[in-house]
Amino acid sequence: MALLIIVVSFVFVLLISLQTKVYKKLKSQTKLMAQQQEQQAHQKKLLEDLIGEKEQLIELVSHDLKGPFNRIYALVQLLSMSSTNLTEEQVDYIGKIHQISSDGLAMLRNLLDNRRLEDKGIDLMVEKLNFSKLVSGLVKNYNALAEKKKIKIFLEKEPDIVLDSDKITLSRIVENLLSNALKFSSSEKSIWVKLLLKEKNCELKIMDEGPGISAEDQIKLFQKYQRLTARPTGGESSTGLGLYLVKNMVEKIGGQITYKGEVGKGSEFIVTLPIGKLAN
Repeated sequence: MALLIIVVSFVFVLLISLQTKVYKKLKSQTKLMAQQQEQQAHQKKLLEDLIGEKEQLIELVSHDLKGPFNRIYALVQLLSMSSTNLTEEQVDYIGKIHQISSDGLAMLRNLLDNRRLEDKGIDLMVEKLNFSKLVSGLVKNYNALAEKKKIKIFLEKEPDIVLDSDKITLSRIVENLLSNALKFSSSEKSIWVKLLLKEKNCELKIMDEGPGISAEDQIKLFQKYQRLTARPTGGESSTGLGLYLVKNMVEKIGGQITYKGEVGKGSEFIVTLPIGKLAN
C-alpha cells in the first residue's frame, strides 16, 4: 500500500510539473504570437502609409506636370503656325517637341484617369452633345501630329449624331484610340475614322495600317499595364493603361468596345455607344 501511495504521489507531482511546463510554454508562445501580430499590424500600417504616399505623389506630380506640358504644347502649336521663316531643320525640331509634349500629356492624363478610376470611379456629367462635331474636332487636333509622321487621317461621319453622354469621357476614349493608331503606324500610312448611325446606337470605328495584334496579345488587350509585342514606331512612350482605361470608360457610359485585326494587316477598334438617354 505504501508503495502504491509513493507511486501515485510521484505520478501526481510529475503531472503537475508537466502541466506547469506546458502552461509556461503556451504562455511564451501566446506572448510571441501577440508580438508577431503586433509587428505584422505595424508593418501593414507602414505599407498602407507608403502606398498612400505613392498615390498622393503620383497625383501631385501628374497635376504639377500637366500645366507645364500644356504650355509647351500650346507654344509649339503657335510656332508651327508661324514657321515660314524657319529652316527645315528647325521645323523638324519643332515637330519633335510637338510629339514629345503630346506624348507626355497623354501619359499624364492616363495616370490621372487611372488614379480617378481606382480612387472613386468616374463621375459623369451627362449632357446633350453632338458627337459628330466632337470627333471632327479631335481628328483635326491629331492631324497636326499625323503630319509630323507623314500619316493621313481620313474621316467619314454622319453629320449630326447627338448623344446624351459625358463630354470628357467621350473625348478621352477618342483621344486614346487616335493616339494608339498614330503611335503604332509607320510613316506614309493611313488611319480611317468612321462614325456611323445605327438604329439604337452609333458606331465609332478607328482603323490603322499598323502591325496588328497577335492572338496571344489579344487575350490581354484590355488588361491593366499590359505592354504588347508591337512597339511604337516613333519612339513614343506607353504606360500600358490606354486601352484598359478606354474599356472602362466605354462601359461606364453604357457602351462596348471590340477589336478586329490580324498581324501585319492593321487594327480596327469598334466602339458601340447608346443613342438613348444615359443615366448619371
